[in-house]
Amino acid sequence: MEKFLLFRNISMFGDTMAKPKFEVFKDKSGEFRFRLKAPNGEVIATGEGYTTKAACMNGIESVKKNAPIAEIAELF
Repeated sequence: MEKFLLFRNISMFGDTMAKPKFEVFKDKSGEFRFRLKAPNGEVIATGEGYTTKAACMNGIESVKKNAPIAEIAELF
C-alpha cells in the first residue's frame, strides 16, 4: 500500500500558496484587457484591448490553450 503525504499549502500571504492569475480590467479608454501575473505578482503577459468582456475572456482561453504548445521563435 502506497503512502501519500498531504501538505497544507502555506505561504507568507495566508493558508494557500500563491498561484499565477489572470486579471481582467477596463483601461482608461473603456476597453477590456487582461494581464497574467506570476505568483510573485510580476506581470508576465498582457492582452490587447477588447470591446467586450466576452472577447477578453476568449483571449484568456486562447492563451491558456496555446501557450503550453507554443514554440519559441527568435527574431534577431
